[in-house]
Amino acid sequence: MVKAMIHQYKNNGYNIVLDVNSGSVHVVDDCVYDIVPVLEPMIKAGLTGETAIEAVCMACEKLPYSSSDIREVAEELMQLHEEGRLYAPDIYEDYVMDFKKRDTVVKALCLHIAHDCNLACKYCFAGEGEYHGDRALMSLEVGKKALDFLVANSGNRVNLEVDFFGGEPTLNFDVVKGIVEYGRSLETPNNKKFRFTLTTNGILLNDEIMEFANKEMSNIVLSIDGRKEVNDNMRPMRGGQGTYYAIVPKFLKVAESRDQMNYYVRGTYTRNNLDFSEDVRHLADLGFKQISVEPVVAKPEDDYALREEDLPKLFEEYDKLAADLLRRRKEGKPVNFFHFMIDLEGGPCVAKRLSGCGSGTEYLAVTPWGDLYPCHQFVGNEEFLMGNVFEGIKRDDIRDEFKCCNVYAKEKCRKCFAKFYCSGGCAANSYNFHGNIVDAYDLGCELMKKRVECAIMMKAAMDES
Repeated sequence: MVKAMIHQYKNNGYNIVLDVNSGSVHVVDDCVYDIVPVLEPMIKAGLTGETAIEAVCMACEKLPYSSSDIREVAEELMQLHEEGRLYAPDIYEDYVMDFKKRDTVVKALCLHIAHDCNLACKYCFAGEGEYHGDRALMSLEVGKKALDFLVANSGNRVNLEVDFFGGEPTLNFDVVKGIVEYGRSLETPNNKKFRFTLTTNGILLNDEIMEFANKEMSNIVLSIDGRKEVNDNMRPMRGGQGTYYAIVPKFLKVAESRDQMNYYVRGTYTRNNLDFSEDVRHLADLGFKQISVEPVVAKPEDDYALREEDLPKLFEEYDKLAADLLRRRKEGKPVNFFHFMIDLEGGPCVAKRLSGCGSGTEYLAVTPWGDLYPCHQFVGNEEFLMGNVFEGIKRDDIRDEFKCCNVYAKEKCRKCFAKFYCSGGCAANSYNFHGNIVDAYDLGCELMKKRVECAIMMKAAMDES
């Protein structure tokens, strides 16, 4: 029995066939599109060669195509199958059996430099930066210990990543600078290379911070939700004042100072702006080339939470956005939208494709006082407190649980065509909606599948042009 998986859909005038297990994408005519699903169960049942071709010809007699065209298509599809590019077997399921046994190295930390914020964003999962606890700023001592922990637990891995996160990290920027300086001092003697990232709301951005960030930060994430009315509704100051005019000039300066590379303007859309493609367009029209606008994840009772009934509108928005981005590219003004940037050639390594971000294993969050959690979204939930940077990991059982969190451990993922692109989705979202990390946030899954379809369609359109 061949465990093949095919996903077919139509988008923007293209007939697209995705062979899930091999990752091969085929843009086909109507005849091929109609015959692909006829041959699939035959391949799964073990039919091959002329036997399968004859069976297809018989099964397709009533289709509006000539017998010669049907035979020709059947032969071509069998050829693709023999080449491993269609109806490919699943070669990964057995691979995950070794996941729990594999050695784990930590390669990335999310440093919570500040459990404090100067904004009062309505959708903030961190409770205005406090993570539902006390306001706190990370000390330089804790920051240094965090880097020591990372170096000690990174094995032979050379490239290490450190995200400065909050709250708002610029509230504690002297410590950010001190940690970077200490990190650089660790590189040569330990054969390591740190890649630092800063996420900021921009309120305190100034020339000094910008100059330092451009020198030391491999990436900068700039938080803005799009149009002024949208941004200021959800991302006000603590006194209720809007932030749009305070941050846009600074963000544009950052983007230009980095030659429109190695940064993102990153927004969140909610039920208040289901027409979020307009916000992406607005950011692009302002001059930003690297954009990420993502769906809010909120409690169902929140008035801004997305609902299942919103999906048709959101699907339409993604289609509109894909068409607009293609237009911009054809006009010589390309813009990268984070969720449409899928590598269809090689893609990430197998472990990444199967288990995602590496939270709880390769990626950990560090609180201002040095506690370790699987990721920033678990911070404050004592059930997931794994240890601290002074004593190391104390809860190997939590790490082992996250090791086994992969697309084959999640029943909803097993038969999903997008599983090797989303890698099973967010463990924190699964836990928050279902109480465990091996389920899936259903609404988020639907949006992810739509984004994958749009990304593949855009690749097909760009290859054609």
